[in-house]
Amino acid sequence: MPTSLPAATAARSGLFALLDCNNFYVSCERVFDPSLEGMPVVVLSNNDGCVIARSNEAKALGIGMGVPYFQVRDLLEFHRVRVFSSNYALYGDMSRRVMSLLMALEPEVEVYSIDEAFIRLPVAGRQQLVKIAADIRRAMWRQLGLPVSIGLGATKTLAKIANREAKRDPAGGGICCLLPGEDHRELLSKTLATEVWGIGARSARRLAAGGIRTALDLALADEDWVRRRLSITAARTRLELQGISCLAMEETPPAKQSIACSRSFGLPITEAAELKAAVFTFLARAAEKLRKQQLLAGCLQVYVGHRGAPGERRLRLTARTVELAPAGADTAALNRAAGAILKELFQPGQQYRKAGVVLAGLTPAAARQGHLFAPQPRAAEPLMGALDRINRRWGRDTIQYAAGLARSWLPRQARRSPAYTTDWHQLPVVR
Repeated sequence: MPTSLPAATAARSGLFALLDCNNFYVSCERVFDPSLEGMPVVVLSNNDGCVIARSNEAKALGIGMGVPYFQVRDLLEFHRVRVFSSNYALYGDMSRRVMSLLMALEPEVEVYSIDEAFIRLPVAGRQQLVKIAADIRRAMWRQLGLPVSIGLGATKTLAKIANREAKRDPAGGGICCLLPGEDHRELLSKTLATEVWGIGARSARRLAAGGIRTALDLALADEDWVRRRLSITAARTRLELQGISCLAMEETPPAKQSIACSRSFGLPITEAAELKAAVFTFLARAAEKLRKQQLLAGCLQVYVGHRGAPGERRLRLTARTVELAPAGADTAALNRAAGAILKELFQPGQQYRKAGVVLAGLTPAAARQGHLFAPQPRAAEPLMGALDRINRRWGRDTIQYAAGLARSWLPRQARRSPAYTTDWHQLPVVR
């Protein structure tokens, strides 16, 4: 297997680094509550259903990712684990701060997820690259109080593997390098194929049937066999493991195809007014994102979910989709369309447990298309602009439509920490 890029190729393409915040949700909670440092901590999903984040101390107790809370409640209480409801307002704002700081430090950044970002670095010696990574880690800790790990490699896939190793090996100081010219066989032989970025469970089963169980096995595999038995994506992953870059930086996020917002309810909803209030709240969130990105929606889908037969765990979803003519981003117009859909969907006596909205057919607001045979609607942009400005300044829902005021549907969040960074009334107080 090739262990490095040819020098000329490496000089043209540069190197990739992957920054990943350690146990991000837990780390966000620790920023504002230092007493949590060194304590086992877990964060729960919506409605306090499952464990979705764990501190290293909680992992050491054998608490699994995704395990239902009720199954481990006694274990958590016995070990005095601190339990938090998910606080997505806090996590989202801390993510924005991480990415803003990273973009101020490095010119080429691709935001990959809420707590991960790829960075393009110039080809340099190991010592210089480690210093760059260490400076980024130090800035994240000093300015935001967040611990991060950084993996470097000739390709995105190798950077992913390096990042995983940086988390596993404390001796590396949170940094791991898989650089051109170095032999990576030992680490790739310890990395399972299921742990390789882009290899799903189905592909892993097919690889295992062919005797390919590690990242090294995949890198050494016959190219024709991989293409024939798997896909072109797996063939690219094989090349990436060899140090041949196939995945470029995406500094400009691809245009959105849709904007969605949904929630599971804390308690079942049986009243039409309560279901309408939930859907209108979701629409307000989606429409706000629509206007922020200067887009118009040409299509609206509303769906609701309820249990089927007694004892059935899966939700049965019912949906309706309507075309919006003309396309728009006016919350009031979207509410009218959603209200008409809900009249069709709602069934008296049914217990609804989830609802959501999807805005699709997105087009730039600057390219608004008029309607030849319909009168032009009254311009809503000034009103929506004022609403967004007030809510940005004084907090979400400072001004909202009355139909969305009912909040009986809110998810259970009995253990949620304050919105330290996004609500004036919940700012931390120093005494």
